[in-house]
Amino acid sequence: MNIENIIGAIRHGRVHITDHARDEAEEDRLSYEDIFASVFQGTVIEDYPGDRPFPSCLIYGNTYSQEPVHSVWAYYQEVGRAILVTVYRPDPGLWIDWRVRRLK
Repeated sequence: MNIENIIGAIRHGRVHITDHARDEAEEDRLSYEDIFASVFQGTVIEDYPGDRPFPSCLIYGNTYSQEPVHSVWAYYQEVGRAILVTVYRPDPGLWIDWRVRRLK
């Protein structure tokens, strides 16, 4: 997935935040400002092209205070809308350099 599409949608206010993402952000004490900042300087670390109803991806980035954030975004191409599916602070026991899943 092209992260630039998601960044453009955020910058133009074309974002839908799922109830699940809202709950997870609150639980991890992540503001939308921090989440969006993590996307602006983030990278796609996993693609999920088969997700329905829209393809999605996992983005890793840092907040303004350099805290790691993972967020899953879908993109509705026809209307140019980004959908925040979920967001969380990654567990260091599950990730290598926040980008690669550790083998179980």
